Amino acid sequence: MTETAMVGWLEFEKPLLELEQRIEELRSFADGQAIDVSRELKRLEAKAEGLRKQIYGKLTRWQIAQIARHPRRPYTLDYLKRFGAEFIELHGDRRFGDDPALVGGLCFMGDRKIVVVGHQKGRDTKENIHRNFGMAHPEGYRKALRLMRLAASFGRPIVTFVDTPGAHPGIGAEERGQAEAIARNLHEMARLPVPIVVVIIGEGGSGGALGIGVGDRVLMLQYSIDSVISPEGCASILFRDASRAEEAAEAMKIVAPDLEELGVIDEIIEEPAGGAHRDAAGAAENVKVAIERHLSELEGLSGDELVRRRLDKFMAMGEIREA
Repeated sequence: MTETAMVGWLEFEKPLLELEQRIEELRSFADGQAIDVSRELKRLEAKAEGLRKQIYGKLTRWQIAQIARHPRRPYTLDYLKRFGAEFIELHGDRRFGDDPALVGGLCFMGDRKIVVVGHQKGRDTKENIHRNFGMAHPEGYRKALRLMRLAASFGRPIVTFVDTPGAHPGIGAEERGQAEAIARNLHEMARLPVPIVVVIIGEGGSGGALGIGVGDRVLMLQYSIDSVISPEGCASILFRDASRAEEAAEAMKIVAPDLEELGVIDEIIEEPAGGAHRDAAGAAENVKVAIERHLSELEGLSGDELVRRRLDKFMAMGEIREA
């Protein structure tokens, strides 16, 4: 595999990518020469499958964090496109402006009408600057709340996609009330009388994730992370050394199985072999099926019952019982 082709892939993925490149080159060569290489292809494909299981079967928490941040991983708008949903994006918080780091609007998934809100990162430098790397400003969270209130007014379910390193920490964001905007969302999302399904599709970073992360069901993709601080930030504070992020990640328990065990999330959505960044269509199908199943289960509950269960769910987190 050329050096250019390797750009954007993680170090531990490269042996597998090199092998897959060899398979593709052999297949292309055989097609052009009318040569039967089926036996060699079968051998290489079996080797690739074994290597894939070996790599992804023993990932460390730090490696999963790297996958969660993978530059080729699908983002909110990618999932909506893969769903085949009709999405009408709405803009602005009606106070300050629009925030491209957090998108939202009306969505039609088959016969179901919902409101979608989600963080959105960019694919290249220009788009990442425009999207602020998925780090929302206060106007982003106020836009999200405006849309969620709209959903409640019309009795529509809400689906949120979480994927952010955290809320934007700049002076301007603080001046415009970043903390108040996130706190307001937490307060009001807990009491919206419509079904809310939250899906963590990449990074669930601190209050930036919580700002759209309160729901009746919290789902998490297999190779996503969710934490109150990044492993680098934790290492900087505890060890005075950000290079010890791998050690911090192991101690923080930030991956899906950890959070399911702690009762923070309700379900882990399986990703295709090698992660969502290697099969976006397969990942989108798994996410869509999970969302539809949970919405179907929730839509039969009254608004009062939804709110009661949601409050009980989040109030129980972190509860410790002594014998």
